[in-house]
Amino acid sequence: MAARPTLGRPANLLGWAALVVVYLVWGSTYLAIRVGVRELPPLTMAGLRYLTAGLVLYPIAIRTGGARSRATDRPGLRQWLGSAVVGLLLLVVGNGGLSIGERALESGFAAVLVATVPLWMVVFAWPIRHDRPTRTAVAGLGLGLVGVAVLTGGVSGSPHPMEVAVVLGASCSWGLGSVLAHRLPLPRRALVAAALEMMAGGVLLLVAASFRGELGEMRWTDIPVSGWLALLYLIGPGSLLAFTAYGYALSRLPLATVSTYAYVNPVVAVVLGVLLLGEHLSVNEAVGTALVVASVVLTLHRRTGAVAASSTETPRRHTAAATPQR
Repeated sequence: MAARPTLGRPANLLGWAALVVVYLVWGSTYLAIRVGVRELPPLTMAGLRYLTAGLVLYPIAIRTGGARSRATDRPGLRQWLGSAVVGLLLLVVGNGGLSIGERALESGFAAVLVATVPLWMVVFAWPIRHDRPTRTAVAGLGLGLVGVAVLTGGVSGSPHPMEVAVVLGASCSWGLGSVLAHRLPLPRRALVAAALEMMAGGVLLLVAASFRGELGEMRWTDIPVSGWLALLYLIGPGSLLAFTAYGYALSRLPLATVSTYAYVNPVVAVVLGVLLLGEHLSVNEAVGTALVVASVVLTLHRRTGAVAASSTETPRRHTAAATPQR
């Protein structure tokens, strides 16, 4: 792959500004979800978030690609089906499971569980992409498992074992979807792929919400302002702004630098939960958080090296689908 062109200081500063937006906004979405699910059914809230964000993003993505891109970026049936599979794994099972779990779990606690996504990606990359883990990756996996065990006191020792299992399952689904995305027929441009994934995932989330009886039980006029504000934050800053900032940061900064969002986000979520929601951080949770973050650092160190050595299409797909839509 050709070397990244040298960028001037203003471009680097703007890239870092975009990355700071990713740090803060994606880290804060766990808090917004926690507030939102107190007032809105979890799958309905997630479905409205992603369907709305996808409908807003899609025409922007198509129009910003230039005349030549507009002719080639129109998705066909295969691209829609591929996006639906990714949307199912990342958004329906992934974000839907997180939203259900956060009805009982504190936002910072849930964020640390979700931080295990890169570990699951290593697990699934072996059988699917024949990408055998290195010793560093195995060490990261082991450290992550220890961190989760310390964090939860073992699933059976948690006051909410079912919710812990649901969020860990959501993280597992995110990891699987991120790895499979490299094998599926997705749109070439990351912004278009993200819009399709959000639209497809939003529709599937609302279908799942209907099967759970959420839509029939909703009383729209009884939802307080805090619920609507949380939803608007998740649609605007949480989905549209942060994803745009992430793509801009990738175009201005090294991939290894941008990937640090994966272990900064849970720290931001923990701090915001303590400061704004009065969440309690026990010694076990602090130690478990540190171990999980350290395991992600080890794992991403290995993954970013592999991505840098691959074709230019791989990072493009990574941008679109391998990013958990928080």
